[in-house]
Amino acid sequence: MEATNRQAGASAATVLQSAQVTCMLPVKDMARARRFYEEALGLLPLGAKPDGKFVYRSGGTELALFPKPEGTKAEHTAVSFKVADIAAAIAALKTRGVVFDDYDLPGFKTVEHVCVLGSERAAWFRDPEGNILCLHEDLG
Repeated sequence: MEATNRQAGASAATVLQSAQVTCMLPVKDMARARRFYEEALGLLPLGAKPDGKFVYRSGGTELALFPKPEGTKAEHTAVSFKVADIAAAIAALKTRGVVFDDYDLPGFKTVEHVCVLGSERAAWFRDPEGNILCLHEDLG
């Protein structure tokens, strides 16, 4: 029985290693959220689903907005976009109206919207629905 469980676990892990990942984000106002993700972030819209979700493609990942009247209460990063040059990405998004958050806390300070965290540089912004989004650039 134990060997069967190990085989089932290994099989499930193998399935997930090649599975498409979809990030789910709650939104109060779908039209407002869609404008932001399409116009400000420039994500490729894949379209609406019968259950009310609206899906985008970003790299090899899908991002799905789903209607939730009360929105989100998360106080953490919901999505982080890996970029090659964070300064260039910030500049490009700012021209499209994206506003970046700045922090000045003990051990956590942004300079020109960027905080160095171990092996990466990161910058945060929010979508109109309150979801916290991030850009990150790996260092060396």
